[in-house]
Amino acid sequence: MIQLKNGRKLADVIHRAISDSVITMAEYEEITHVAGQDGIIDAQEKVLLKELNALIADKTVTFGKSSK
Repeated sequence: MIQLKNGRKLADVIHRAISDSVITMAEYEEITHVAGQDGIIDAQEKVLLKELNALIADKTVTFGKSSK
């Protein structure tokens, strides 16, 4: 149950960070902090991080200053 809660929290943080298609270094650091917060990156969190990295790799999401 805790792992599902952590995965949901990570998903929320990722969605908030990429909502403008730009991710800042601070947002990326928050994402990695949330993912490793419990000391374990479970399968669900790994999938979320892999999807985020794919969005960054194909430039759907770019690094920069947020326009928010």
